[in-house]
Amino acid sequence: MISVTLKDQADFGAWKVAARKLLLNKIAPENVNWAAPGGMQSLFEMSAQSIDTLRDITLTNALTVSSSFVSIAERVICHRDPERFARLYRILWRLQTDRQLLKQTTDNDIIWMTDCDKAIRRDRHKMHAFVRFRKVGEGRYKREQFAAWFEPTHFITRLATPFFMRRFPNMDWIIVTPDCTAIWNGQDLTFAPGGTKADVPADDSMEKHWKVYFQSIFNPARLKVGAMMSEMPKKYWHNMPEAADIPKMIETAQARERKMRAAAPAMPHPLAAILKSRTASLENAADIDSLSQARNAIQTCQMCPLHCNASQAVFGEGPAHANLMIVGEQPGDEEDIAGRPFIGPAGKILDEALTAENIDRSSVYVTNAIKHFKFKLRGKRRIHERPNASEIDHCRWWLKTEINFVKPKVIVALGTSAAKAITGKTIKISDCRGDIIDLSKGRKLIVTYHPAFILRSPSPEQQDMAFKALNLDLARAQRLSTSEELSQT
Repeated sequence: MISVTLKDQADFGAWKVAARKLLLNKIAPENVNWAAPGGMQSLFEMSAQSIDTLRDITLTNALTVSSSFVSIAERVICHRDPERFARLYRILWRLQTDRQLLKQTTDNDIIWMTDCDKAIRRDRHKMHAFVRFRKVGEGRYKREQFAAWFEPTHFITRLATPFFMRRFPNMDWIIVTPDCTAIWNGQDLTFAPGGTKADVPADDSMEKHWKVYFQSIFNPARLKVGAMMSEMPKKYWHNMPEAADIPKMIETAQARERKMRAAAPAMPHPLAAILKSRTASLENAADIDSLSQARNAIQTCQMCPLHCNASQAVFGEGPAHANLMIVGEQPGDEEDIAGRPFIGPAGKILDEALTAENIDRSSVYVTNAIKHFKFKLRGKRRIHERPNASEIDHCRWWLKTEINFVKPKVIVALGTSAAKAITGKTIKISDCRGDIIDLSKGRKLIVTYHPAFILRSPSPEQQDMAFKALNLDLARAQRLSTSEELSQT
């Protein structure tokens, strides 16, 4: 039996040195007795062989262990469980033959280590949140000096206090705990033996500031006593000056909430603002008597929520009177920024198809059913999101305005959203692609694939099929638009 006695309750470095020596000597966990620092030795421990008697072994290839285990072990060593040294060594021993051990979440050793790690993380968080400094004077160079008393659940002082060094680098402070005292002088963070609450001066000049701050952030309307007690356990209250007011604040919370509600101004229903904005937009739209006026007016449109996040409304472009109109779904990321339709990846596919059929884009009026870019964020990217029926309906007025002013003979709808905006009906591309559909005033409609569908097709064969279909439909629309038989009204 090998006996190991560490000098400090949370000295990970010393434990690591001892554990490495034991591993190199191939000492199994059941043959090691880890003595608690500062504790009384049992007769069993006294009869054990000291680790100092083991020979030092140097390996050409150093022992390796996952960084995940090292990171967790540095925290778990701070736990008050007297078996922590032995159990961590047992896990380390097992890791030498089972590299996947840490992933075995049902293993008893791993469950224990995970629970201890959670307890240490929580205790460290509480120390960061509930340490209360008291000013005790000024030191060299007029640096303020502060002191605090705290009672952590575990041996976390060395683990937790570097946070205060970074948070308060320009003041000298000490944090006294029962097990350890942390001291910061502006240059070095050092540690000394623990102390008592009497070691911290009872100057309460800072306490009133804590009380004022706590009362100012306390919202009685959002009080949840259970959640508050979980986040701020009662065992910390006697070291927190503001905690003395908590019982009274809880007791008067309901009365304060009623007072706040009575004093609050009456707010209009949110729907009222939406309806008002729609009415205003429609009133302004009634004055539009040209395509250029519509292009300017749409920038103030608030008939649906899409205007909130888009950069601008993207109106159509092309001749004021074009025989052929192409209608897509909505602007994309590039169109939203530039304010022009079909200039992004889908636009390049459309241009390629038009060129293949000898159609001059400058002779075609190109627009979208939806005038604002609808998207969802994925990291820093704005990803296209399909508009819903309500958004298509709200924007139909603008599309109809374009159609009435441009007076096209033939309209090509790229995709189902465009087809729905023009016909008011839900249409399946596979049911009517390439067909000639009669519209009012002698106009014709051809529904075909959107260029974005070609970009999203999973195979080159499907892309080629959809691209050829788009070319055929554009060619047919061009022939129709130049036919003298179609009405020009």
